[in-house]
Parts: sequence; structure tokens; C-alpha cells
Amino acid sequence: MKLWFIPLAGLLAGTAFAQDNCEALRTQIEGRIREAGLAQFSVTVLEADQSTAGRIVGTCAMGKKKIAYVQQEGAAGAAPRPSVLTECRDGSTPVDGRCKK
Repeated sequence: MKLWFIPLAGLLAGTAFAQDNCEALRTQIEGRIREAGLAQFSVTVLEADQSTAGRIVGTCAMGKKKIAYVQQEGAAGAAPRPSVLTECRDGSTPVDGRCKK
């Protein structure tokens, strides 16, 4: 086995974990918004430097990506303010809204 392969494999595994982390957070946010009674919305994962008309409700991939909430046209009533889910400095997902040390 070539030695250069080991760091490359670690990098690829970390990238895959970050993408899974973003998708898991996006799914959690969507669930909380639906529980609040809102049906017409979208939650998307964007690059951190990408602009959006939506409200930023979280970050993932160690700050390289952000999660945006956008209420769609024609949605009745006031939109509930989604809970902000962020990641801990080490890239892990907070438990009960707190990062454990």
C-alpha cells in the first residue's frame, strides 16, 4: 500500500462525514418546522460564502456550509422562527443545544 493513500482516505472520509452531518441537520430543521405547523418552506444547504434570501438557521461542515430556511410564496400565517442548530467547534452535533467538552 502506498503511504500517500492513507491521508487521502482520511480526507475523503472526513468529507463524507461532513456531508452526512449537513444532511442530518437539514432533516432535523425541516422536522422542527413541520412540527411547528408550517408546510410551505424549503431548507437548503449552501456554501458559507453563497448568498441567499432566506434566513440562516445553522451551519455544518465545520463552518464551510450554512443551512438556510426560506418560506415559499403563498404560505399562510406567520412563519415560526426555527430553532438554530449549529455545530460544535470540533464539528460534532450539539446535544440538547449544548456542546459537550
